[in-house]
Amino acid sequence: MKLHEYQSKRIFADHGVPIPQGDIATTPEQARIIAEKIGGKVVVKSQVLVGGRGKAGGIKLAKDADEAEELARQILGMDIKGLTVETVLIDQAANIKKEIYLGVVIDRALQKPIIIGSSEGGVEIEEVAKTKPEAIIHLPIGIRTGLMDYQARNLAHDLGLRRTHITQFVGIVEGLYRAFISTDASLAEINPLVVTGEGKLLAVDGKIVLDDNALFRHPNLNKLRDIQEETPSEREARKIDINFIKLDGEIGCMVNGAGLAMATMDITKHYGGEPANFLDIGGGAKADKVTAALRIILDDPKVKAVLFNIFGGITRCDEVAKGILEALEQVQTNVPMVARLVGTNEEEGRRILAEANIPTASSLGEAAEKAVALARGV
Repeated sequence: MKLHEYQSKRIFADHGVPIPQGDIATTPEQARIIAEKIGGKVVVKSQVLVGGRGKAGGIKLAKDADEAEELARQILGMDIKGLTVETVLIDQAANIKKEIYLGVVIDRALQKPIIIGSSEGGVEIEEVAKTKPEAIIHLPIGIRTGLMDYQARNLAHDLGLRRTHITQFVGIVEGLYRAFISTDASLAEINPLVVTGEGKLLAVDGKIVLDDNALFRHPNLNKLRDIQEETPSEREARKIDINFIKLDGEIGCMVNGAGLAMATMDITKHYGGEPANFLDIGGGAKADKVTAALRIILDDPKVKAVLFNIFGGITRCDEVAKGILEALEQVQTNVPMVARLVGTNEEEGRRILAEANIPTASSLGEAAEKAVALARGV
């Protein structure tokens, strides 16, 4: 789950990270009032959960409150990569002298948090990694020890900060790390962290991505979810506890288990198809959940065939088969389907599908090859 810039920066501020003076507005008139309170130049920033807001015209500098109102009028309602701007952030403009990238992520290989720093701030870190990898500093953090003071000081030196800035920087790194840990985030990022002409450090942009698996511990953060970010199908899947991500292919996939789902998508591509989705119904799924999942898949007009790949451990193959037939009673479709059922009650599951004239396969490769052929009308 992604948080908006203003939400992320408020969390950073709660942990001692300095952010610009500012507030959000949903109307041009509100933007003017906020700009008047701040005084002087302000930045009007669209709040949508996509990158490239500046290039799309969603971030503009205003010299005074009048211009802030006019720019807010232009930006509110703007479409940026398919998302409508409903809120703008009015921030005090900073006198920027230097830009730094600072972020915390989980390094799955090291199995610990890692702080990433770069003197090339203001640029997407992926772009820096491609063009100037030597400018990126990686700082692994011990799970038990946490971030040590000397680590933060060494990072400040490596980023080229002067002595007058080091104490400020240490406080910011520690605050960012606390925000990352306390929210169970998978990413906490300041880009850029700027050195102002007044010699202060300021987080002028921020981003937090939360781990969905930990949201049950943070009901206050779950309330911050922007449902505009999700497609209707993704929203429905979340409500019924199905892991679903919409893709652009033509083969709808229903699988039980994330790893098996990834393998199914890989095999589908191997046989020349493109997955239309990632969908994991999880272990122990009953017929009602299978029905809901199939309805979500068939809601995608791009889907030309559906591939079921079920390993019956906790999940029973006959329950999945019943769910498929129940869904087809509720959703009329001409989309062809093929199923690979292996494990608990697989023979009964295959019998149920055979009686409904839905083909089955004994292996994943065979099932994927059939699904691709069906999608092509073969």
